Amino acid sequence: MKITRPKTIVFITGAFVSNDCWNEWQTYFQQKGYTTIAPPWPHKDAPAEVLRNRHPDVGIAANRLADLTDYYAQIVAQLPEKPILIGHSIGGLMVQLLLQRGLGAAGIAIHSVPPQGIFTFKLSFLKAGWGPLGFFTSTKKTFLMSFEDWQYAFTNGMPLEQQKAAYYQFAIPESKLIVRDTITAAAHVDFSKPHAPLLLTSGSTDNTIPASLNYDNYRKYQHSDSITDYKEFEGRNHFVLGQPTWKEDADYILNWINNRLPQPETTHKSVTTNK
Repeated sequence: MKITRPKTIVFITGAFVSNDCWNEWQTYFQQKGYTTIAPPWPHKDAPAEVLRNRHPDVGIAANRLADLTDYYAQIVAQLPEKPILIGHSIGGLMVQLLLQRGLGAAGIAIHSVPPQGIFTFKLSFLKAGWGPLGFFTSTKKTFLMSFEDWQYAFTNGMPLEQQKAAYYQFAIPESKLIVRDTITAAAHVDFSKPHAPLLLTSGSTDNTIPASLNYDNYRKYQHSDSITDYKEFEGRNHFVLGQPTWKEDADYILNWINNRLPQPETTHKSVTTNK
């Protein structure tokens, strides 16, 4: 018996950015014959500029990781087939959490926030993450990344005009609580549990989620016989979805999907690291 390759993709957005960051990705995969959706997070169904003008936004500020994972689980459960899940940053973490529930035919976690227990003291990670955690500030108010913070945490290495255009097109207020939740039991993954094929990708210049974190995340799955693959891309920052190289990443992901689905329902372990 073979696993049927689904023709539905659910894109799961990360923190600090509008779900419009998937627009080009949706077009790309739709042209390949897929049906795609990229649902906004609760309280974020508006253009980025509108959401910035609402800051501080009590609705967004109240978002929590467990509720958000349930929100996407409900969306996925209502689809006519198990979809392919593609998520970025916290969206990548939710891909892993949803695969734990058996809700995806395959998952791609792009520069994923790692599950509970995986941490680094790398300076760039601590610097990029300190502000969004919002310690000593009210959690009833959202955090809005300044343009200077955006340059460091998302678009480092890009020309100034591209950084500005990306900020005004995509940057939005975020919940401080949901960022804090990523180090709690709400982000727990049982790495030994069988799961659908999973690809974790990273970027060599990502300040927010260093490639070493994604590689450590990948290594945790080596206790499982399920398919888990890893790929580090050179020169990718945390704005990987909108960098000029985004299509190369999408091509790689499409090829990975084609190679992993369909296939006999037998479990075997991947040793691919591309590190």
